[in-house]
Amino acid sequence: MEDTRYALAFVSAAWFDHPAKKLTTIGITGTKGKTTTTYLVKSILENAGRKVGLVGTIEIIIGDTHIHAVNTTPESYLLQEYFAKMVESGCDTVVMEVSSQALMLHRTQGFVFDFGIFTNLEPDHIGPNEHGSFEEYAHCKSLLFQQCRVGIANCDDVHWQLITKEHTCSLETYGMSKKADLRAQNLQFTNRQGHLGIAFDVTGLMNFHAEIAMPGRFSVYNALTAIAICRHFKVSEADICKALLAAKVKGRIEMVKVSNAFTLMIDYAHNAMALKSLLTTLKEYEHGRLVCVFGCGGNRSRERRFEMGEVSGNLADFTIITSDNPRFEEPEAIIEDIITGMKKTDGVYISIPDRKEAIAYAIDHGQPGDIIVLAGKGHEDYQEILTGQTSYSTLCSVQQPLPSYPVQWQNVQSSFPTVCTPESFPQSFIRSKHTGHGAAAGFPRSASTISQVPTASTWSAVFPL
Repeated sequence: MEDTRYALAFVSAAWFDHPAKKLTTIGITGTKGKTTTTYLVKSILENAGRKVGLVGTIEIIIGDTHIHAVNTTPESYLLQEYFAKMVESGCDTVVMEVSSQALMLHRTQGFVFDFGIFTNLEPDHIGPNEHGSFEEYAHCKSLLFQQCRVGIANCDDVHWQLITKEHTCSLETYGMSKKADLRAQNLQFTNRQGHLGIAFDVTGLMNFHAEIAMPGRFSVYNALTAIAICRHFKVSEADICKALLAAKVKGRIEMVKVSNAFTLMIDYAHNAMALKSLLTTLKEYEHGRLVCVFGCGGNRSRERRFEMGEVSGNLADFTIITSDNPRFEEPEAIIEDIITGMKKTDGVYISIPDRKEAIAYAIDHGQPGDIIVLAGKGHEDYQEILTGQTSYSTLCSVQQPLPSYPVQWQNVQSSFPTVCTPESFPQSFIRSKHTGHGAAAGFPRSASTISQVPTASTWSAVFPL
């Protein structure tokens, strides 16, 4: 047998009596937007009366059953088993994320998607344990358009023609450019009591006004992707609009109400591209400070750490660097790599290695008009450390924050006083370079390190026992 994985996919489909033939199958691939778009599609179609199963990064949904996901796209045998259970539970449609790894490893062979969708492409998942090059990564993404009947592509992405050039399906496009078959125009940012969203006009293949209760231009792309899919199901404009306003995705620009004074959200942005996209779009809203809390995973590319540090330093008014799945590395060593990237900017930052403490600090020091972003872990309910996985939830950390506590600031390399109070702490060290927002970074009362670079001073907190 030349490729046992390829064979396994077909054997698995046959073993479960080809369940995909009894479902309308929707596969979504791309670097960003897959997870959110699957939930939007599910929301829209179910609002229109269909019963929809879902397979993705967060979970597998079969009727009322929610199964924790191990991979974005399961192995072929498990995928076919899920399909069979969906049919058994009465589902008529399945929407799923299709990763590049899944396409490379033939996990989605054994059936043809009714709809294949491409969202966007940027360098990611490239390394010794994933794809050997960007070219290989792009090629694997393109395979979806040789395994679907109708292809739908974001023609605003610079790589869309590369992805679709060998397509064997019919093809249509969406985007914000005039060349797209389905377009979004006249974007309007909305802020309803701290809950950020965006409204827009749909033109081209459909014509109506829509709004999504998620912030940013990328949310328009996610919504437009879902609309491009759901128009094939003859969903009414009213049902689409209702579903878009109601849709929420765990850990994806998920807004959590903790104060009437500022906005707090949880997001899965865990690489420089995603973080840049998130922070850039949030800066388009009127706000006080843009505060970013993030870390980087251990035993992964160090370049990602440098890049994310530089992105947050350039775009956020205040950065809180913390831990995010350190795995077999020391959290402090990872943080130092992030700081290396931060030092290429004038960004203001502190480091708090304990993630729960970092989140508690961000909430405790929120100021009126702030947008606080807890980036990186999103929906994940664990933290990977040296001893294995330990239970951890960003949402729980928000809902049950640590109590704040007083702290004195000790200057260990400076001509300033040995112990600083909020009144004596030099404002030049805590004021953001982004004076357009007119807000200081704020005095940090419970952190381990603070610095505005470039500077020769290092500040460390002295915590009372």
